[in-house]
Amino acid sequence: MGRIRRLHQRHWRERSKAERVELQSVVSWYATIWVLPLSWLMLPLMSGLDRRPVPMVLGGLLVAVDLLQCAVAGRLMRPALDHYLGRAELPPRSQRAAAVLLGLALALITALAAVDGTDPFTARLAIAAVLVPFGLPYALTVSVPVFLRRSAVLTALVVGALSIVRLDGLGVLATTVVCCFATGFALTAARCGAWTLSVLWEAERAREMEARLAVAEERLRFGRDLHDVLGRNLSVIALKSELAVQLARRGRPEAVEQMIEVQRIAQESQREVRDVVRGYREADLDVELVGAQGVLTAAGIDCEITGAADGLPADVQSALGWVVREATTNVLRHGDAGRCAVSLRVLEGRVVLTVENDGVSAAPDGGGGSGLAGLRERLAVLDGTLTAGAVGQDGFRLVAEVPVTSVSGVAS
Repeated sequence: MGRIRRLHQRHWRERSKAERVELQSVVSWYATIWVLPLSWLMLPLMSGLDRRPVPMVLGGLLVAVDLLQCAVAGRLMRPALDHYLGRAELPPRSQRAAAVLLGLALALITALAAVDGTDPFTARLAIAAVLVPFGLPYALTVSVPVFLRRSAVLTALVVGALSIVRLDGLGVLATTVVCCFATGFALTAARCGAWTLSVLWEAERAREMEARLAVAEERLRFGRDLHDVLGRNLSVIALKSELAVQLARRGRPEAVEQMIEVQRIAQESQREVRDVVRGYREADLDVELVGAQGVLTAAGIDCEITGAADGLPADVQSALGWVVREATTNVLRHGDAGRCAVSLRVLEGRVVLTVENDGVSAAPDGGGGSGLAGLRERLAVLDGTLTAGAVGQDGFRLVAEVPVTSVSGVAS
C-alpha cells in the first residue's frame, strides 16, 4: 500500500490539473486502442471462424496483424497528440507502418470473405476492429475534412472489394454503416479529447500570462514611484552640486551652504525611497483576504472567510497579510483542495489567523521549507508564532498568532 501511495503521489498528486486531464485522456485512448479492436475481433472470430485450414491460417494472421496495429497505434498516440497541440512536429512518414498494417488487415478480411471462412457479421466487426487503431492517432495528424474525405475513399474501396467477393445489396449497406461508424468513432474520440486538452492548456497559458502581466505591471508601478520620488530630487542635487563646485573654485563661502542643502535633499530622498519600498513590501490584510478568496474560488475551491482586519495595527496587518498570501499559494500548489476556511479572531490580546484546507497528502513546507520559515521570521519580529501541520486524513491547518495591545472592530 505504501508503494501504491508513492506511485499515486508521483504520477498523480504532483501533476497539475491540466496534466491530470491529459494523462487521463491518453490512458483512455490507449485502452480504446487495445480493448475495443481485440474484443471486436478475437471474441467473434473464435466462434465465427470456419475450422478449415485456410480460414484458420488467415484468421491467425489477422489477429497477429491487429496486435501489431495496436502496438504501432500506441506508439503513435503521444506524438500525434503533441503534433495536434503544437508541441512538436510529427516525424515524416510516421504513419507508413500503420497504413501498411491496415492495408494488410483489410486484405486478410477480404481473403477470409473470399474463401467463405467466416460469417458476414464477424467480417464486419473485424473491419471495425482494424479501422479504429489506425484512425485514433491519424485523426490527430490531419484536418477533419481531409480525414473525412480519405475515410470515404477507404470505405468505398473496402465495400467495393467485398462486393466483388460475395456481398449483396444489404451487405453493402451494412458494411458501409460499419466503416462509417468505425471511422466516425475514431474521429470523435480522438478530436473531442484533444480539443478539450487544447482549450485547457490554452487556459493554463492564459493564467500564466496574466500572472506575468500582473508582476510586470507591479514592477512598472514601482518604477514609476521611484522615478517620481528620485527624478526631481536628483536633478536638484546635480544642479546644486555643480553650483557648489563653481562657488568653491571661486573661494565663495556660499559653497558650504549649497553642499548642506545637497545633503538635506539627499537625506530627504533616502527617507522617501524607504517609504516607497515599505509601502511596496507591506501587505494589506483586508486586500489579501479578498484576493485569497477570489483566487481560490476561481480555482474551484470553496473558500470561506470569517473576521475582518479593522482596528489592527499596520505592522500586524502586514505580517498576517504575508501569512495569507503564502498560505493561499500553498493551497494552490500542494494537494488537490476542495475546501479552504480562513478565520481571523482576537482571543485574549492575541490575533489568531487560521487557514485550514483539505486535499493534502503531505504537509507543504512541513519540514521547515523556506515559505513557512520566512513567515516565522516575520512574525518573530512582533513576538508572534506560526504553527502548521496535518489535520485528519488529508487536512492541513496553519495558525498564526500575534500579540496586540489594543484592538477595535475585529471579529472575535
